[in-house]
Amino acid sequence: MNTSSKESGESYILEAEDLSKAFKGLIAVNGYHLKLRHGEILAIIGPNGAGKTTVFNLLTGHIRPTRGTIRFLDHDITQMPPDKIAALGIGRTFQNVRLFQSMTVLDNVKAAQQIHDPDNLLTTILTWPSFVARERRLVEQSLEQLALFNLDSQAERAATALPYGDQRRLEIVRALALRPKLLLLDEPTAGMNPLESMSVLHLIQRIRDLYNLTIIIVEHNMPVVMQLCERLQVLSYGQIIAEGTPDQIRANPMVIEAYLGKAETNVDA
Repeated sequence: MNTSSKESGESYILEAEDLSKAFKGLIAVNGYHLKLRHGEILAIIGPNGAGKTTVFNLLTGHIRPTRGTIRFLDHDITQMPPDKIAALGIGRTFQNVRLFQSMTVLDNVKAAQQIHDPDNLLTTILTWPSFVARERRLVEQSLEQLALFNLDSQAERAATALPYGDQRRLEIVRALALRPKLLLLDEPTAGMNPLESMSVLHLIQRIRDLYNLTIIIVEHNMPVVMQLCERLQVLSYGQIIAEGTPDQIRANPMVIEAYLGKAETNVDA
């Protein structure tokens, strides 16, 4: 019999139970489970095709599960669309950069800010003082968040004119602009050199503390994962094969064989 977080006396921000997804008979995720504590940084790792991004897509409503349930802050979000889930407080980035290509860096962030600061059509057309004040507020808030990632000086550039590493960081800023309680980062250091990757690691730690965030990260960069995350889940062929602290994962023979290679030294490579 399953025990809910309320029954066990422990509070979780996100719970997934028996989460599964099949695509035309191909099982991409099978029996995935998670109880995520407030403020935790969790990594989901595994080889290519293990089902990591599918889990993200399930948790954020971009695809519907074949079976299973997802609860976020005591809301059943299993069948909710992505916009409703985002409004509840789950933000994410994507494996492939998905910026608004026709917008500037600043406008990419402002667009996300507006979900929590709407205005009506009449005040926009008439340029009422409330509209002017709102625009000023959105710009100030957006520039503050861009400054965290040293992107404020690039605010008026086209988003697609940024170097690839800066585009990935802009995606994180835009996700933060949604004011999430839970942030899902899909390979945030992909395409970055070691120095850039470690810079992003420190930024993720900083925004967790600054915004009181809970974070799930999918990442292939093992030095980043092992330094950043308190707990890891390892997926293989859509199933969790190991779960624990970085030290426990380093020493797990199933992980070493299925993902990290035969030699334990590969974990820290």
